[in-house]
Amino acid sequence: MNAQPMAPQVAHTMTWHGQTVNDPWYWLREKDTAPVLAYLKAENDYTEACTRDLQPFADALYAEMLGRIQQTDLDVPVRRGAWYYYSRTVEGQQYPIRGRRAATPAGAYDPQAPEQVLLDHNEMARGLAYLSLIALRVSDDGQQLLYLADDTGYRQYKLYRKDLATGEVQGPLAERVTGVEWAADNATLYYTTEHPVSKRSDTLWRQGKDGQTRQLYVEADELYRVQLGRTKDRRYLVLEIGSTDTWETHLIDAARPEAPLRMVLPRAKGHKYEVEHRDGLLYIRTNRDAKDFCVVTAPVDDPQPARWKPFVEHHAGTLVEQVHVFQDHLVLSEKTAGLTRFRMHDFQTQRWTELPFAEAAYAASAGETPESTSETFRYSYQSLVTPGSVHDFDFKSGSTRLMKQQAVLGGYDATQYATERLWVAARDGTRVPVSIVYRKDRPRDGSVPLWLYAYGSYGLGMPAAFSSWRLSLLDRGVAFAIAHIRGGDEMGETWHDDGMLMNKKNTFFDFIDCAEHLVQEQWTSPQGLLIEGGSAGGLLMGAVTNLRPDLFRAVHAAVPFVDVINTMMDASLPLTVGEYLEWGNPNEKPAFDYMRSYSPYDNLSAQAYPAILVTTSYNDSQVMFWEPAKYVAKLRTLKTDANPLLLKTKMEPAGHGGASGRYDALKDKAFEVAWMLQQVGITR
Repeated sequence: MNAQPMAPQVAHTMTWHGQTVNDPWYWLREKDTAPVLAYLKAENDYTEACTRDLQPFADALYAEMLGRIQQTDLDVPVRRGAWYYYSRTVEGQQYPIRGRRAATPAGAYDPQAPEQVLLDHNEMARGLAYLSLIALRVSDDGQQLLYLADDTGYRQYKLYRKDLATGEVQGPLAERVTGVEWAADNATLYYTTEHPVSKRSDTLWRQGKDGQTRQLYVEADELYRVQLGRTKDRRYLVLEIGSTDTWETHLIDAARPEAPLRMVLPRAKGHKYEVEHRDGLLYIRTNRDAKDFCVVTAPVDDPQPARWKPFVEHHAGTLVEQVHVFQDHLVLSEKTAGLTRFRMHDFQTQRWTELPFAEAAYAASAGETPESTSETFRYSYQSLVTPGSVHDFDFKSGSTRLMKQQAVLGGYDATQYATERLWVAARDGTRVPVSIVYRKDRPRDGSVPLWLYAYGSYGLGMPAAFSSWRLSLLDRGVAFAIAHIRGGDEMGETWHDDGMLMNKKNTFFDFIDCAEHLVQEQWTSPQGLLIEGGSAGGLLMGAVTNLRPDLFRAVHAAVPFVDVINTMMDASLPLTVGEYLEWGNPNEKPAFDYMRSYSPYDNLSAQAYPAILVTTSYNDSQVMFWEPAKYVAKLRTLKTDANPLLLKTKMEPAGHGGASGRYDALKDKAFEVAWMLQQVGITR
């Protein structure tokens, strides 16, 4: 067995608010230097040596997980103009192929029509370790394609244009691109770019018919980012400018590319709003005097609040998530009690219809219905036991048609499993929802393991969604649960407020209280409790293991945000300044003191810790590799137990989400599952 790597300690003092702090592992920030590369290699070698006996189990899990996947598959085609667009996969190929087929004269999809390949991700990735393609945008006439490509994992995208008639590709037209849209003339394009240091999306550009590029807008305030879109009726391009708590929107007439930006409403601290358009009216989702949002209408030419007319009233605790505006109908996506529902409005009859869902815990979301004249609304539905399915709701008949359900090979029988929604009383009396799934023949006497997952940040709720890899847990008697802790949006905007800034510790306490409840109710025991979280959820993992290391058997912290103070005090890093409104600005002493009181790296101490696996990517641009590296290096000097502590860094190109190829990503998941199960004595 290799000896544990011990990172050298080099004195590095910093003075913050009159406090001098020594951080002897600060040098690990020096990317691409020989000492840093040597240390990361030593950690990877140590992890490989410690897990060599685990590889057969990981290989078996990989084969098992892969065996449930329909490797050659086609998603449900989506109508855009004269074409149906889709993505398909081929067995043995890492990436999807993006294609299209012409609609029939009656407007139907014909699977026998000739296929036109738009992008073969596999061919494009030949010779590359990583390739991410995003923001595919076809011109209104269907003749040209814009797309963004990143081959490092650092989310540094280049813009390309492809002529779909000739196959000619031009580009890169621009670099560091964050979003792109066409104007209605099929020649002018708009795109946004990021700041070269902070990676904040901050600038809007227009490239006209003449090939000249002009800068249209620069957002100077570091708290704000820009995002580009287009209304469903294609009438307007939309520039959204937003911080955590304040949004602003500008419109551009898509048919008049030379037209200037036109502001809808100026930013006002705390006001969040976004718009859609139909027949000269803006449908505005706004939180003005409506914590969980309401919907109002206003003339597009005069959208001032004095002209607003109520359309959907505010109801506290029911979050208006999205507004989908069609020519004849409107669909409202709302979240209440942690669950999404859809309400449909008929503009002619003025009637509302709600789409009911039967399971106690589920995940529903709007699918792609890009055409404003569509007579159907596409949505996806799944639960912890129901595989993902795509449905079309018919506005006229009120009926729903199942278009496709995710195939789960190997004889999956959903009736063997059960899912429940539990409610846990947190220490301050708040009721926290927990979604759980398990095999029906699993004993509930505290004797078997449970895998608890959570996130709890940025107002991002965690859906109770299906995943076929989890069957490898359930079929071994391991239950799987999601704690919908504060910091997300499951219970409305207040749920986010109560888990951010100076309320952030509620996120950690909620998780611990949910874990204790699962133990008390004999779903598991501390010896069988496995926990996992990634990114901000990795911060959660670090915080709760500092607070209650006795409560958990093993931890997987993926790309964890654990060095909170150092990162948030460095305004040059991506994401830092814009996130002062989420975490606090540590240049202000009360925020500094509060953040330092929970920052996982700063609160490591000499005590026994659970078994811990930390995974990261060297090219991650959202949580820099040095955060988990420093965390592990420091923890090695403090932990008083003999439990494993492993750091696994993907040195090849990879991103915040890991590998880009589907087989590579599944192999990583199989390894992580094998390691976690090994900690509770399951090795086959």
